[in-house]
Amino acid sequence: MNIWNNYADEVIIVAPLVFSAPSSIDAPYNFQNIKFVKVPEFNLIGYFSLLQIFWKVPYILIILFCTVLKSNHIHLRTPGNMGLLGTFVQILFPNKKKTAKYAGNWDWKSVQPWSYRVQQRILRNTFLTRNIQVLVYGDWNETENIRPFFTASYSEIDIIQTPPRLFSSEFPVKLLFVGSLSQGKRPMISLNVLKKLNEEKIPCEINLYGDGKERKALENYIIQNNLGSIAFLHGNVSAELVKESYQNSHFLIFISQSEGWPKVVAESMFWGCLPLTTAVSCVPEMIGHGMRGDIVEPSVQQIVERIKYYLLNPTEYNDKCLKAMDWSRQYTLEKLESGIKSILN
Repeated sequence: MNIWNNYADEVIIVAPLVFSAPSSIDAPYNFQNIKFVKVPEFNLIGYFSLLQIFWKVPYILIILFCTVLKSNHIHLRTPGNMGLLGTFVQILFPNKKKTAKYAGNWDWKSVQPWSYRVQQRILRNTFLTRNIQVLVYGDWNETENIRPFFTASYSEIDIIQTPPRLFSSEFPVKLLFVGSLSQGKRPMISLNVLKKLNEEKIPCEINLYGDGKERKALENYIIQNNLGSIAFLHGNVSAELVKESYQNSHFLIFISQSEGWPKVVAESMFWGCLPLTTAVSCVPEMIGHGMRGDIVEPSVQQIVERIKYYLLNPTEYNDKCLKAMDWSRQYTLEKLESGIKSILN
């Protein structure tokens, strides 16, 4: 949002406000002229929560309507509960200029909550939603509302010569997981892959970055399987430390169930760390349908076999890593800002 804010005189944010200590992966707004309009939290899960929406939702809709009324550009962050209400409110303002960033999986064939589907239907509908550019990840050949877009983590000044990682019997195969430690991201599969490689006497280690509800289960798994010397849980750390790990790892193992534009896949490619990942959202498009990474099933054996294949075929591995870097390094922060500027002007 800091890039978006560069092209505004004033920004009004309508959202719930939750007080918690920022972690190392959070970043502050660097824009001074921000007005925050607090609204109550709500969700659509559980009987008590559904009862609450009868008084919370009308209040939030009124706040949204009044805020949009005095704004000259509407920007929606979807999918989400506030995004759902915003998609309804924007229908009442067909002449105002609008943008919406859909940060989830736009693929209509994917399994998603019904509220996400409602947001997709409204945003793609050129009668209900007018004068808008909906930024989605991947090229889905949609209505004129829809514009393929991307996100970025690194600047052009970060582009440096990055030598390919070599395979050697003297050094371990370095695996990497970056993301929330949640069931949807399936970090346990990464540990299972490590265990299997270790059982087959292939020197290996894994670094896992991120935090979440699955951390305790991962810690127990590491202890129970005596993996403490080769499996390392780092928690949430700075982007600089994660970048160093990308630069020193052979494979990113990212077997997520749902994504929009998985930044960790693009980031690993930027540094020549080959992604082994699932065919969700625009990921097949990102890795060139196998030209600069591998699509795998959530199968430990299949992932292990791919790694063993590359150990025997290092030239093919290096070729894919170089193609991955060439592709990912097109999508810099400078290009992202240029794209946002063109949308807002």
